[in-house]
Amino acid sequence: MSNVLVLVDHTAGKVRKTTAELLTIARRLGEPVAVFVGDGVQEALPALGQYGATKVIALTNPELTQFLVAPKAEALQQVAAKVEPAAILISSNAEGKEIAARLAVKLESGLITDAVDVQAGDGAGGPVTTQSVFAGNYTVQARVTHGTPIITVKPNAATPEAAETSPEVEEFDVTISDPAKTAKIVDSKPREATGRPELTEAAIIVSGGRGTGGDFGPIEAFADSLGAAVGASRAAVDSGWYPHAYQVGQTGKTVSPQLYVAAGISGAIQHRAGMQTSKTIVAINKDEEAPIFELVDFGVVGDLHKVLPAATEEITKRKS
Repeated sequence: MSNVLVLVDHTAGKVRKTTAELLTIARRLGEPVAVFVGDGVQEALPALGQYGATKVIALTNPELTQFLVAPKAEALQQVAAKVEPAAILISSNAEGKEIAARLAVKLESGLITDAVDVQAGDGAGGPVTTQSVFAGNYTVQARVTHGTPIITVKPNAATPEAAETSPEVEEFDVTISDPAKTAKIVDSKPREATGRPELTEAAIIVSGGRGTGGDFGPIEAFADSLGAAVGASRAAVDSGWYPHAYQVGQTGKTVSPQLYVAAGISGAIQHRAGMQTSKTIVAINKDEEAPIFELVDFGVVGDLHKVLPAATEEITKRKS
């Protein structure tokens, strides 16, 4: 079987759920080969083996973590030249998409971003991807027709499926050119922990909008009862009610959880573009004519300040 490169998304060796999803998808296409950048490869090895990585290529050059994305794209180019993969899969976050774009230029290959599904193609054709395009109004299928397919995949595009392996680690020394060192990282600090899942990776998201009136207490309490992440509409963050880092929408973060709860959100196209690939959508809004109800699987016409506390109480009761 052909090799499929998967760029490991991790923090100091702690592998993110998105990588488990990518490895699961890679097994549909060939033999998953994980590319690990930075320190902590031994700590990451059990998780990578759990989801089927057949080999781990470790890139430990200091330049790869001291500088921004350009060196990583150059390193992946050199790995791809050696491995000759059938496809390259990368997490569809801000860094991943920039790496993928630079890599596509270097390899003179086609690029597909924000895939919500990837399946093996027929015959000699490459992988077939599914995407939501034009602000979520259309769902399309596409495939790369030139070069090595480079695909960025949205979080929650696949359910991680275990396939135990014992991958060997191969250290690979890459050569980074001086022009790649255009922006050096001079300082970094971890994001303050909230105890909730990362927004783009969460299986459940509860978002609040203008209808909260600035009170996100019911949103957070309901999210905590479900073990969910908290999101916000553009109207809410522009009003200063919630940090911009949690904005869901066309100019915020694009999410695709198993369950998305929109509370007090009208459903303008800007917000819908960021969440309408969610598997199940529930809306709570006082206005029965709100556009969000055109999109949902379940709708509740009511005041979120009454509906959410009641739902939170019932969930807490059932969990105890």
